[in-house]
Amino acid sequence: MVNGNVAAVRVSSPAESSQPHPYASLSPDLVLTAVESLGYRADARVFALNSYENRVYQVGLEDGSSLIVKFYRPARWSDAQIREEHAFMAELRDLEIPVGAPIVRDAETIFVYEGFRFSIFERLAGRAVNLENPDDLLSMGRFVARIHAVGERARFEHRYELSVERLGCESRQFLLESGFLDGDLQRAYETLSADLLKEVEARFDAHGPIRQLRLHGDCHMGNVLWRDDTPHFVDFDDTMMGPAMQDLWMMLSGDRDQQQGQLIELVEGYNEFFDFVPSELSLIESLRALRLMHYSAWLARRWSDPAFPLSFPWFNTQRYWAEHILELREQLAVLDEPTLRLM
Repeated sequence: MVNGNVAAVRVSSPAESSQPHPYASLSPDLVLTAVESLGYRADARVFALNSYENRVYQVGLEDGSSLIVKFYRPARWSDAQIREEHAFMAELRDLEIPVGAPIVRDAETIFVYEGFRFSIFERLAGRAVNLENPDDLLSMGRFVARIHAVGERARFEHRYELSVERLGCESRQFLLESGFLDGDLQRAYETLSADLLKEVEARFDAHGPIRQLRLHGDCHMGNVLWRDDTPHFVDFDDTMMGPAMQDLWMMLSGDRDQQQGQLIELVEGYNEFFDFVPSELSLIESLRALRLMHYSAWLARRWSDPAFPLSFPWFNTQRYWAEHILELREQLAVLDEPTLRLM
């Protein structure tokens, strides 16, 4: 934490656009009408779910069931990129890997209503994964391995590939050029982020060629629902090509000893269905650094979306940027610590 004397006041930020936000016309009535355009009979129950990049709603139907409806953020993904996401999920579902794949209607999974692209999904309920439970970790390892075994069979043609350039360098450049930082904060971030990315790039270079797989891409525990003693994976919105470790490292938390124990359980389950690559352990803290940088830039890129200032009121304050810079400095130090290892 930073010194308590750092005031939580706004720092400079780009001027807000005078144009209405693309989601401004996405009203509950439009959501209901979009669902009914596919032949469903909605009962007027519409609940907005916690999703910021896209807009996601639970819509009740007259038969008492519910659908999940996802409205894609305009201009973010191309149709080809979304179709690759859906095809990957369908491939996993057809092999009985529990994922929240989109519902197919008339051989289609992307629908358009009033200019909005949207997809529909079965509503899945479940509890959060308990990563303190060795059995849950073992099971997570097994199912992520099954996803990766399928992911190795082909390559994406249109989705992104995980890279230091896209997640780190482009995030850094955006923040330095967009007016969210100035003065001492700008200078501190500019120097520190350059040093951090230099170290991250050195570790990727030292690793050498990386096995590239189709991944979930954003496998944090908010995207996993535990039901029927099985993890169910949802929201493949950030699916990409990348190293297997990208889908594994977010399950490791706590101090080094805790992470070491979690790793053993995770890898034991993983190796039952796919070969774990021990050399990728050297990438864990580099991937964590890239996520830290990308997250701050993501908030900044979306700040003109009215949902973001309401949901993240602590962002873009002096306190936030001071803490973020401290977090990056600590992450730079962690990069020099010994890598986790299989015992």
